Amino acid sequence: MQFKEVIGQTPAKELFVQLAREHRVPHALLLLGPPGNGKLAMALAFAQYLNCRDKSDTDSCGVCSSCVKYRKLIHPDLHFTIPVLKTAALSKPTSTDYLPKWREFFLANPYPVYERWNQYIAEENKQGMIYVDEASEILQKLSRKSYEADYKVSLIWLPETMNLSCANKILKVLEEPPANTLFILVSEEEQRLIGTIRSRCQTIRLPKISEADLTRALAGHPALGENNPATVARISNGNYILAEEFLREDEVRKFNHRQYTSLMRSGYGRNLQELLAWSDDLSSIGRIRQLSFLRYCTDFTRENFMSNFKQPELISMDEEEGKFAGKFAPFIHERNVLHLFQEFERSLKDIASNGNAKAIFTDMALKVSKLIRL
Repeated sequence: MQFKEVIGQTPAKELFVQLAREHRVPHALLLLGPPGNGKLAMALAFAQYLNCRDKSDTDSCGVCSSCVKYRKLIHPDLHFTIPVLKTAALSKPTSTDYLPKWREFFLANPYPVYERWNQYIAEENKQGMIYVDEASEILQKLSRKSYEADYKVSLIWLPETMNLSCANKILKVLEEPPANTLFILVSEEEQRLIGTIRSRCQTIRLPKISEADLTRALAGHPALGENNPATVARISNGNYILAEEFLREDEVRKFNHRQYTSLMRSGYGRNLQELLAWSDDLSSIGRIRQLSFLRYCTDFTRENFMSNFKQPELISMDEEEGKFAGKFAPFIHERNVLHLFQEFERSLKDIASNGNAKAIFTDMALKVSKLIRL
């Protein structure tokens, strides 16, 4: 991955080049920012730049032996840590067990999504985690001498999925890694990271992709068709993942929208039978899709609330969503919007903690039916 392949983020690219050329590379970086802004791609581009044999003032060469291995994710001094799943065959899984699948997945999706990774490894009802056995593997890998690179790079995707035992076990090496070792942690949910992890890293925040940069990137997208790239960029609000969903008419997004509208219509009508049936349906779709739906609830509720201010540049909706919001938005207002957010967030945390889905969605549906009547 080269910097030029990462959409936008010019200030961050310039910062990373400066750190490398001035030999001020910290021992641990924490990259934060909104979904779909290219944090993981940027982390990989920086690691490739550090170890490039013929780097320029702006980017890695892309053709030296180090760059070729980085492009294929097979460099011996690049170590990935990713959420994995326990199975009957793998009772103590580590990232190494899933590395072939991860290479396939990332090379096809350089802007990856946690839910899709879970689906890709074929366990929709389970959520990937970074388990304690991963810590031992990290320590073992980093204790070895570098094979050929200037820097050994330990790239941890979604450190917030790390269980507490694993997090505590890597604290010492994270604070005092071996010479010429760089940790890069890429997080989607900063609030879930334990403080001792955050305190050992230098934090760099990447903003959402600018509308102009996203427009240019989408102009050559194979799924663009007759869509206007500028319109898709505006709707996507700096999120490349969301932009691709719009272009490909993602079925997950359509499903989430149908379920949201069903909840709100049945809730407003105080139709208990429909709400219970809705809860039954949602409790049967698998936890990964349930989490995706609850995140959609938060996002689309926000879009409906912002619609009331009549400022199109602040809104990110497709045509179908816009038609619904045209009638529904007035029911999302100052008296209930924060309460709705709290209900969706509470439900998301309960589902993520493997709570009883039927009870969670039933309770949420009944509370939503009250809130939209305020």
